[in-house]
Amino acid sequence: MTDTTEKAILAGGCFWGMQDLIRKRPGVLDTRVGYTGGDVPNATYLNHGSHAEAIEIHFDPSQLSYRDLLEFFFQVHDPTTKNRQGNDVGTSYRSAIFYTNDQQRQVAEDTIADVDASGLWPGKVVTEVSPAGPFWEAEPEHQDYLEKHPGGYTCHFARPDWKLPRRGESAR
Repeated sequence: MTDTTEKAILAGGCFWGMQDLIRKRPGVLDTRVGYTGGDVPNATYLNHGSHAEAIEIHFDPSQLSYRDLLEFFFQVHDPTTKNRQGNDVGTSYRSAIFYTNDQQRQVAEDTIADVDASGLWPGKVVTEVSPAGPFWEAEPEHQDYLEKHPGGYTCHFARPDWKLPRRGESAR
């Protein structure tokens, strides 16, 4: 990170689909997938214990705010299913935000409150908000997976008419 870039770490199910959608956002400079939030040092695909599959995002906050990034995150996955996205089940596929500073924590908590208040999802948000810890980069075959395998599996998709109102506004 520099004065002109910021880092975000998000988990919302299988990291392939999250990376494929987030990388295309204006202001995203680079992404990598990996494992975080768990108990296994030097985590790998075959041995990642309680880590979540996550994406590390470097972005330019003058082009993409952290709030806007989180709104997109909540648009492309279901934050109301505990330890699950689509057919993927287990703690590896949980919804989580790993904040890098107190400002990110506050934005995450405010955004979750707005998602809960919006009624856009069928239940209460179960997304964890935790401090960022070690991030273990996934193996090369998992990086940019859906660019290498365009027909590959994903349970993530953008909902084009989805717009998160702030508390006090009405949902569209």
